[in-house]
Amino acid sequence: MSTLHRIKVLGRGIQVRSTADKETVSEVESFVNGKLAEVAGSVRSGDSQVVAILALMNIAEEYLALVKKAEAGRMSDHDRFQRLMQRIDTDLR
Repeated sequence: MSTLHRIKVLGRGIQVRSTADKETVSEVESFVNGKLAEVAGSVRSGDSQVVAILALMNIAEEYLALVKKAEAGRMSDHDRFQRLMQRIDTDLR
């Protein structure tokens, strides 16, 4: 069941619905505001849309890197499993 939460991003109060608990929503809010603050410090224009877009790009880049890393880890687990199965098969012959 989703709950209505009041958050503040880019100085603007908004209401969001989420199935997450209050602490998780607060953690996400803090994370987003932190990323926005990082970008805002390096953008001269001060345009909030540019700041938001760049922050989203940074978050997406980090997310995709984590996905690739997780996929690579799964592949190596799969490879290890295959090698183990081959050794067992060889030993049983």
